[in-house]
Amino acid sequence: MNYPLCQKLNLTYPIIQAPMAGVSTPELAAAVSNSGALGSISVGASTPQQAEMMIRKTRALTSAPINVNVFCHAPVQRDPQLEQAWIARFQPVFARYEATPPDALSEIYQTFVDNEAMLEVLLATAPAAVSFHFGLPSAAFVQRLKGRGIITLASATSMREAQAIEAADIDFIVAQGIEAGGHRGIFQPAGDDQQLSTFTLLQAIRQISRLPVIAAGGVMDGAGIAAMLKLGAAGVQPGTAFILCPESAANAAYRQALKSEQANSTEMIAAISGRSARCLTNDFCHLTREFAQESIPPYPLTYALGKALAAAAAAKGAQGFGAQWAGQGAALAREMPASELVNRLVAEWQAA
Repeated sequence: MNYPLCQKLNLTYPIIQAPMAGVSTPELAAAVSNSGALGSISVGASTPQQAEMMIRKTRALTSAPINVNVFCHAPVQRDPQLEQAWIARFQPVFARYEATPPDALSEIYQTFVDNEAMLEVLLATAPAAVSFHFGLPSAAFVQRLKGRGIITLASATSMREAQAIEAADIDFIVAQGIEAGGHRGIFQPAGDDQQLSTFTLLQAIRQISRLPVIAAGGVMDGAGIAAMLKLGAAGVQPGTAFILCPESAANAAYRQALKSEQANSTEMIAAISGRSARCLTNDFCHLTREFAQESIPPYPLTYALGKALAAAAAAKGAQGFGAQWAGQGAALAREMPASELVNRLVAEWQAA
């Protein structure tokens, strides 16, 4: 097809399955790639050794192009007083589930920024594409990836971030609208989030940048794909649409929530991980809705406690503290194999 995404990556369809750390799997990515779209995995939550195993497993399941996503958040600045106050605040909640909070918060995910070991894994495995979330790596890292023939993509939530991506010699901008599920890709989490819709952000970026733009956020069916492509998108990146696929790693409680009335309500929450992310409205959201942003430790330190609380509650049968990331179109998610979903999306898009 005559779309830059298809031409650059030798795809049949200009569709990227969003990386979704913790949900995407080699099986999901391979099924999508084998169907003519671009399957993705995220290694943002992985060690370099885990990342290599995950990439090689995906490559064993498909010879088609794949995308590997990494996190480029700023290195953590520790504040022991803030961190201990956060732990103490959750002591009663842990006690409710007969558990104790962690003694300290830990940096459970390493940033890709200056992560030479992860870069070496990417250079050695050479996936067709590498995408960046939360910011950008150094110019040297970008050029080494491009020198290996790897296509690069980066998320932008604003025009300013899009300009930074273009200046960094990245190949594609992923315009992440406020509708999107999961973590906002905003470079500065404490900065001014304009919260632009995918519809608006896509058009605004296209006015100021020569780079091809991928639309991400709120794309759940073929009609949505058709609309974004008509607005000039070089491709689309649905994520929530794939969560109910049997190949995803979503657990039973997450799937049940997506298939219930709960899917009609999502909201932004920073208290689970330390960064703003769109989640199905659940107990964690209700508990922390009034918490001041400045009281929340930075990502990913906060996530260490968030995961511990989710596990403690789940052990007692309470599933409302999980990181059930989902976009505003969550209620439109469909349960079917990933290959069938790609075919359905394409048929709907062509009909539209």
